[in-house]
Amino acid sequence: MNKIIYTCCVISFFTSVNAQKILVKDGSENFSSGSHNAYTTTLYEISKDDVESKWKSFLKDFKNEKVRSEKGEIFGDNIVIKDWGNNPVDIYTAFEEDAKAKKVVMHVAFDLGGTYLTGSEKDKHHSAEKLIKEFAIKTTKESMADKLKDLEKIYSKLVENQKDLEKDNKDYKSDIENYKAKIKKAEDDITKNEAEQVKKKAEIEAQKKVVDDAKNVMNSVE
Repeated sequence: MNKIIYTCCVISFFTSVNAQKILVKDGSENFSSGSHNAYTTTLYEISKDDVESKWKSFLKDFKNEKVRSEKGEIFGDNIVIKDWGNNPVDIYTAFEEDAKAKKVVMHVAFDLGGTYLTGSEKDKHHSAEKLIKEFAIKTTKESMADKLKDLEKIYSKLVENQKDLEKDNKDYKSDIENYKAKIKKAEDDITKNEAEQVKKKAEIEAQKKVVDDAKNVMNSVE
């Protein structure tokens, strides 16, 4: 029963995610260092800890001085994004988790060296949107893939259970046929036994008469 409920919940989740699209928008967001323009997206069916871990790994793939957690945020120090040239940027990322809905909103601000990236720098702006969107899609799909594996395991187990039930049903039917054959044989044996009993009783009566006659002959001797 629990597996059925869990399955329904996951299917419901997939349906809700399929009904929407992962988007990236930019606007002013609050960070520990103040309010800055940031790029915001939502990741689904995942925890805040997992998103933070994967985002850290993602940032470390770029050339950097350090990627660390501080003040509840992730700070990427002097990240070099090749498409943006050789000038490093500082990346600040804050997270908001909706544990019940299993989704995480992440806000990413790019400090270009005193100013924060906005739509005014079109190339970097579109690059930032693409970078964050690709991360969100990849991470969400990976998390969903884990859930899909759980669903596939449940499905395989149900198929296995169904095969066991079918085998049991076949065995039960086979048992019934065997029992029917045994009952038929027992009925035939009863009929044969009863006929033999009648015959045997006649033989007993005949033999009793022989015995009685022999006794009478013996007793008549004087």
